[in-house]
Amino acid sequence: MILYTVKNGVYYNLEDFKEDLSDLGENGFPNKIYINMTNRCSCSCTFCLRSLKEFNEHNSLWLKEEPSVELVKELFSKYDWSHVAEIIFCGFGEPTMRFDDVVEVARWLKSIHPDIPLRINTNGLSDLVFGEPTASRLAGIFDTVSISLNSSTAQKYLDVTRNRFGLASYDAMLSFAKACQRYVPNVVMTVVDVIGAEEVAACQKVCDTHGLQLRVRPYEAN
Repeated sequence: MILYTVKNGVYYNLEDFKEDLSDLGENGFPNKIYINMTNRCSCSCTFCLRSLKEFNEHNSLWLKEEPSVELVKELFSKYDWSHVAEIIFCGFGEPTMRFDDVVEVARWLKSIHPDIPLRINTNGLSDLVFGEPTASRLAGIFDTVSISLNSSTAQKYLDVTRNRFGLASYDAMLSFAKACQRYVPNVVMTVVDVIGAEEVAACQKVCDTHGLQLRVRPYEAN
């Protein structure tokens, strides 16, 4: 599933809707379209269902192969987007693992639908993946970048994300977030509610210290 929408934690393939996408609003969908371009991720989070291989192979978002930029554009071109409120790069993997391709698709979308906000949901570790600053790649294209903060300390963050970059990953993620503020109008840090009120409060303090906005989102098991 490359293009999809979500309702009550369930993924729905966009190909199941009318070409004008009017079904989205008519049937209680949030008018948001998600783009799933990769299974790859630089993290192996303890709470992520992608860590369960058997689940991965049967999940509707699991890609048998990564779609080309041309295929993603072709799929988009089938639809009338007048009913769409937001387009989000977020799938089973980490979208910035295909940073150049994501930017190419996003730039194309902006050129034909400049009125539709674009968002990317990311773990914020692309600087470490590519070995260079990456926030500037989002400039003039994305309206929102949503970054998974996950935890209030470097050790807790590493314990949760199990990424390959070690304790330095936490500061790198925060640095990326602060850099994004120079290039993207809306930068949001997120945590899931299951971490508990005390840890949420600690994460809020981290965001306050760095001048970042925090959003607490519900955990989705699907």
